[in-house]
Formats: sequence, structure tokens, C-alpha cells
Amino acid sequence: MAKELSERHEGFAFHGLEDESYSSLKATDEEYPGLVTPIDILIQRLKAHGFKVAFGDHVNSGQVFILPLDSNNTEDDSVLARHLKITDDMDPGLKTLILRSKAVAKDKKW
Repeated sequence: MAKELSERHEGFAFHGLEDESYSSLKATDEEYPGLVTPIDILIQRLKAHGFKVAFGDHVNSGQVFILPLDSNNTEDDSVLARHLKITDDMDPGLKTLILRSKAVAKDKKW
């Protein structure tokens, strides 16, 4: 499923991050400034450009990243699928990917 979503040429509309995820990512920005694109700037880009689903350098690892449509930088410009807020009008495949990502994270306690 993630492979199909990653091959999509047009982006997905960004509906926001889960509140808990935003708080955690913001705290990381403050603890490690300059390490990655600050979450508030990343959110602005996701809103402006939409987003795409991408794999990291190790495709078989199962890690799926959410990137602004205008970026290929999984290290600096990404969040994980589990961070996304789910909405009723969301693509069904994307919704399933997010729910699976949340379930895996819960099982692994990330």
C-alpha cells in the first residue's frame, strides 16, 4: 500500500498533525535546534505544497515518511505517517497507512 501511495504523482492535502505528535516534535526542535527543519516551518510547507509518501534509503526497513511535495530530503523535511491527523475526507489508502503506522508504533512503544 505504501508503495502505491509513494508512486502517486499529485500530492495529498495536509490536514495537520496529531496534537501529541506536534508537541513532541516541537519539544525536539527546542532541545536540538538546527538538527532538522523546524516543525512549524515544515507544517507551513506541507500546507502550501501538500505532501507525498516516500521511503527512506532502506526501503525494506518499512519506514515510510511524509514529505512536502517539493522535497526529497527524508532526513530533514519529514514526519512519520503516524504523526498525521486523520480526517473523514482523506484518501482511504492513506488513512489505512496512518492507522497501521500508529499500531506499529504502539506495539514497539516508539
